Amino acid sequence: MSVSLLLAVGVLFAAGTVLLLERTLTRVLLGVMLLGNGANLLVLAAARPGAPPIVGAADPAEMTDPLPQAMILTAIVITLGMTAFLLALAYRSWLLTGHDEVQDDAEDRRVRELADRDEGSDAEALEAAR
Repeated sequence: MSVSLLLAVGVLFAAGTVLLLERTLTRVLLGVMLLGNGANLLVLAAARPGAPPIVGAADPAEMTDPLPQAMILTAIVITLGMTAFLLALAYRSWLLTGHDEVQDDAEDRRVRELADRDEGSDAEALEAAR
């Protein structure tokens, strides 16, 4: 495995993670795609290179294992399905709200307000009871 390949995997994972943490669905979609491509590249880089796995074309000990390529093809199909689903979500959000930004949940806002006021924690009450 070469250093440049590992560097490319690291960049794809880092950029994908940053984009996945955004509120806009299109950026989340790009993050999922970058993470998927990074994972595929990592699996491909971890595979042992060798001759094509065609019976009679090479010595079986020199053939490459076809399992990583099969796993990558499966991951590509799964990523395509997730991409289509996220595109449908972004399009639906665009139709309903005029943007594709994910809003805060009302319960999340309430929990954050309680945490800011320090009323949601029972730690002080438990300490006082001791």
